[in-house]
Amino acid sequence: MRDGDTILLSDGRRVRLVQVDAPELGRECHGDASAAALERLAPPGTELRLERDPRLDDVDRHRRHLRYAYADGSNLNVEVVRLGAAAPYFYRGERGRYARRLVAAAREARAERRGLWGACPGTRLRPERQVETGAP
Repeated sequence: MRDGDTILLSDGRRVRLVQVDAPELGRECHGDASAAALERLAPPGTELRLERDPRLDDVDRHRRHLRYAYADGSNLNVEVVRLGAAAPYFYRGERGRYARRLVAAAREARAERRGLWGACPGTRLRPERQVETGAP
């Protein structure tokens, strides 16, 4: 793992969990915990299934592949949001295949004050990152 939303594959490719954003490792509140949460969901050596969303970009400006990642049938993008390790991130307002699930997971995490929602109450997500969760 590189951080809470990026996975380094054994072949050297970097995969960014599409439509989610985690705090930066070592620089933002809950960054280290977010990276640890993703590593618990998919420890090194875990077999992943990657899925591209044809509605969204294939790679980002850092040349990371933008994908939904699955481990043991679980959508890691949704799971890191549900744990409060990341928040939905709709670049340019684009909504991908699992946008509704991501928003629902964020509402649940925020209402339960999980992860960054409890540890970092003063977190200010940049406007392009913010998502209306409907929870206080």
